[in-house]
Amino acid sequence: MGSNAIVGQSGGPTSVINASLAGVLEACEARGAKTVYGMTNGIQGLLEEKVVDLTEQVASSLEIELLKRTPSSYLGSCRYKLPDITDDPQVYEKLFAILEKLDIGWFFYIGGNDSMDTINKLHQYGRMVGSDIRFMGVPKTIDNDLMLTDHTPGYGSAAKYIGVVMKELVRDATVYGNKFVTVVEIMGRNAGWLTAAAALARGEDCEGVDLICLPELPFHMDRFLTKIEAMQKDKKSIVVAVSEGVKLPDGRYVCELSNDAAFIDAFGHRNLTGTARYLCNEIAKNMDTRVRSVELSTLQRCAGHLTSRTDITEAYQVGGAAAKAAFEGTSGKMVALKRLSDEPYQCTTELVDIEKVANYEKKIPLEWINSYRTDMTQEFLTYARPLIQAELTPFFIAGLPRHIVNHG
Repeated sequence: MGSNAIVGQSGGPTSVINASLAGVLEACEARGAKTVYGMTNGIQGLLEEKVVDLTEQVASSLEIELLKRTPSSYLGSCRYKLPDITDDPQVYEKLFAILEKLDIGWFFYIGGNDSMDTINKLHQYGRMVGSDIRFMGVPKTIDNDLMLTDHTPGYGSAAKYIGVVMKELVRDATVYGNKFVTVVEIMGRNAGWLTAAAALARGEDCEGVDLICLPELPFHMDRFLTKIEAMQKDKKSIVVAVSEGVKLPDGRYVCELSNDAAFIDAFGHRNLTGTARYLCNEIAKNMDTRVRSVELSTLQRCAGHLTSRTDITEAYQVGGAAAKAAFEGTSGKMVALKRLSDEPYQCTTELVDIEKVANYEKKIPLEWINSYRTDMTQEFLTYARPLIQAELTPFFIAGLPRHIVNHG
């Protein structure tokens, strides 16, 4: 089989995705890979033969540590959907010819649902043509919606950021003592794990958010306005956390009611934006109160200054575990995180079949939403709190974080 390894990153970045890259790189080198290549812009870049030599680019222990603490995707990303094998076998023939040219024996892809679809298709084609390349999926997504894993690397740090920001917004919203409604839009297309993290803000020093709206439940505009009005009779400042993907009972996204442009990517995903702005406009039209919309947008996935140490450690571990499994002969699997206990928090890795992960979505259990459909239960908090613990700060130079940049 080939003597080199190759790794790519795909989909939306996170603040710890490069820790997984570092885990793959170090484990492959330790197990005897001659060269570890990186795909520039994922599978799409590989089709154009755009690769870099990670063995040369990230050669020292300091560079490895910088890579772990650098947010976003060091290798660049893509949202490229591989066609079905029967529809366009030429794409696969080209990819495998490139892999043969590079003498690849081990292939790793770091990403979420769509990335696992890519690994599954490559693994299946490899079996069809008798290739001995081992294909492994490395989980990554702030959305936390991958099946068969307790949680996903990237989620803990994004949840930590959301919890921190919501605490700060709650404090800010109360300073003037007048009627005020703040609506915060948080990422989450069909699963509300990120929006649910707003519940983490509540504590001895913070009353927390007043209303959490998740895509797991249909959104009723009239009920929403009634709740806001009733809440404001007892409390002037109301803070709402809403998922960008909340849908009306008829299946339309709330943001579709606004005039924002609707971009559709290769996987059929609508670019969701404008939910908070639309809701604020509706509140202002129907109630006598000031309003403010806040869209966290990409800030929640690239906040390397608020990385969870638990998250970055596990991101590194799943990368190393993927390399270990591949070098031991495994293919067509994803590394999953298996929780052993909550207190003390203990977690290990295991391997799951990639076809049972690709293109499926894990949503929040409805029993983790309170009976009033306004907040999360203790079960969710017990699940989420261990994932945001401790910090691993960047290396600061001249007052700003130092990152490692791919110049390949």
